[in-house]
Amino acid sequence: MLYAQVVLPLAQPMYSFSLDESLAVEVGDAVVVQFGSSRYCTGIVWSLTTERPEYPRIKPILKRLYSTPLVTAEAQRLWEWIAEYYMCTIGEVMRVALPALAKPSATTLTELDERSIEPPTETFIALTEELRTEESLEAYVNKHSRKAPRRTATMERIAALAAERGGMDRFVPRRLVDVETQHIAELKRRALIELREAPIEATHDKNDFLLPTLSAAQQHALEAIDCGHAAGKVALLHGVTGSGKTEIYIHLIARTLAEGRDVLVLVPEIVITSQLVERLERIFEGRTTTYHSRLTPLRRGETFLRLASSTGGELIVGVRSAIFLPMRRPGLIVVDEEHDANYKQVDPTPRYNARDMAVVMSRIYGANVVLGSATPSLESLANAMSGKYAYVELKERWGEAILPEIIVSDTIRAVKRNERKTHFNLELLQNINRSLSAGEQAILFQNRRGYAPYIQCRTCGYSPRCPHCNVTLTRHKASDRMECHYCGYNMPTPKMCPNCEVQDMALMGFGTEKVAEEIARLIPEARIERLDGDTSTSERAFKRIVTRFDSGEADILVGTQILTKGFDFGGVTTVGILNADNLLTMPDFRASERAFQLMMQVAGRAGRRNDRGRVVIQTSQPKHPVIRFVATGDYHAMANSELAERQAFGYPPYSHLIRLLMRHEDYNLLHHAAHALAGAMRKKFGVRVMGPVSAALEMLRGEHRAEILLKIEAGASMKRARTLLREAIAAVEGDAKYKTVKISIDVDAL
Repeated sequence: MLYAQVVLPLAQPMYSFSLDESLAVEVGDAVVVQFGSSRYCTGIVWSLTTERPEYPRIKPILKRLYSTPLVTAEAQRLWEWIAEYYMCTIGEVMRVALPALAKPSATTLTELDERSIEPPTETFIALTEELRTEESLEAYVNKHSRKAPRRTATMERIAALAAERGGMDRFVPRRLVDVETQHIAELKRRALIELREAPIEATHDKNDFLLPTLSAAQQHALEAIDCGHAAGKVALLHGVTGSGKTEIYIHLIARTLAEGRDVLVLVPEIVITSQLVERLERIFEGRTTTYHSRLTPLRRGETFLRLASSTGGELIVGVRSAIFLPMRRPGLIVVDEEHDANYKQVDPTPRYNARDMAVVMSRIYGANVVLGSATPSLESLANAMSGKYAYVELKERWGEAILPEIIVSDTIRAVKRNERKTHFNLELLQNINRSLSAGEQAILFQNRRGYAPYIQCRTCGYSPRCPHCNVTLTRHKASDRMECHYCGYNMPTPKMCPNCEVQDMALMGFGTEKVAEEIARLIPEARIERLDGDTSTSERAFKRIVTRFDSGEADILVGTQILTKGFDFGGVTTVGILNADNLLTMPDFRASERAFQLMMQVAGRAGRRNDRGRVVIQTSQPKHPVIRFVATGDYHAMANSELAERQAFGYPPYSHLIRLLMRHEDYNLLHHAAHALAGAMRKKFGVRVMGPVSAALEMLRGEHRAEILLKIEAGASMKRARTLLREAIAAVEGDAKYKTVKISIDVDAL
């Protein structure tokens, strides 16, 4: 009798099940097991043994799902690393790694079977057995070519495709035989061909891709990346916006695909990098697979199962969850915009960073990694400075394009000189009008959506707040409602203060909706589009807005951070950053780095063709160091300044931060539990423990929240730190008073 250790998609340890020898099951297979008295789940077989576990009753594995294992030995090592490093169970890794329909569960086996999906299939075609030699086919063609030339031509086409695949007995994809369905049905009726359904095959036979020509600088960068990879290093490609990093990616991708190995291109958000995806699809036609949350559950599940049976040579473009796809022969992982915070999983557990996982995968699979950005994260830069990564720099824009002129516009000075209209300094308005007069376009960036961040009573100071999240509600003019952007709670905009009953509610601050309205009033002839979380609620809406602006049907595009990523609008010559101050004043040690990255990324949208663009930054702090660094485009000065400060205070990359978030409906109970945990941690870590404090968002969806921060210096043993932390948490969780307090762990918190 065999016994299997099975991982279930739960925050639980592995469970043992018996395995009947008649059931052919391998390590990595998906199987159906009964969990509890009335639940049937999909699990992954993690190991097999003949030694009986010490349990009084062991349930059997009921059936095997799918004809191929879903988890390879390499993927097992990756899952185990994630579970250990990010302090979770392998079951929690499985929960995020496998799409929902690939791991069905139900209360009955019949229901589970109904929810199961199969790998996507397609029709394959071959000549009937009697015609699978050159002699027999030639005889048939000679006999029938005069009366049925089309029929014999189709049969010769099938034979030629089969021969390319190794012999006339091979089945070939029906899609490669370009004839009508009725014609194929006629051939089958005459018993001249055979049809069968089999898993979809990607088009892997074409390797002569039409690649873009590289400039001298790009060619030099490509050679430097190759040198880094030859030395077994991750390559950090630091290229200014518009320098042509994508062209370098394309050459690396083509080379890897030609070797029959898989390529994974990670992007921060699939919908806002559509231009990159479309370009890759044009060059690598038929070979690009996208994977992201906007696909239907069925499409995600079928994609996962298809890749599980692939033999290699796949090109996958996806968001962070794509690192869990079952690639068989990974050869290259590209992380575009590697600095982007979207690579960090926030919820649920495991709270992994896909950029860091790409580096771990490179060691497990023996793949090359390229991290690309115009503003690399300081963690990646520090790795390059230490020699751990190969550092490759592209300092010039591709072709004739030159970097934009940066204009710092002082809002306080503009007010004093009466040179400000609503939210726009005269300097910005003049540059917008200059662009529009020349038939060019402008982009306006405001890092808040909605009409106004909040409303306030000018008599008593009351502001409507979310009853579940303790944050101010945002006013949306189009719906005339106040909305919470965390839980979705909304209410009509009050006309009268419910606190003092005075009709004196005023709009405070401004969001993209208000910016669009004001610029339309100031420049009535301009055609304006708005791109934010409210207008791009679907991929279709997003593409409509982007296409209109890209084709010149709109003059001004107003938007949030969505504007910063992956766009190449050739007609934009003016970019306005309306309120740089709110980027600089965030209560976060990364605020300066992120403000620099965001402003430089926004600035990169200007002048990406032959005309030099202009970027107007509106700020009340024109002498702020970050504003000066952006004005000069001096990334290295910003990085050196920030790294020196972080080293002095022991922040990443000179330490690891572990954030513990505690949640409970009862504030007092949470307060006592947080202090108990902090005390237990201080006994083990001393001054490395900070807190507890109320979380920045101190109440969310009806739960109070508290945070404890643990700082582990670089070079110290993270493995030992995790062991001690688990002991401290176990001591508090073992106290019956605190068993209902939820504790979340975020390793390498952002």
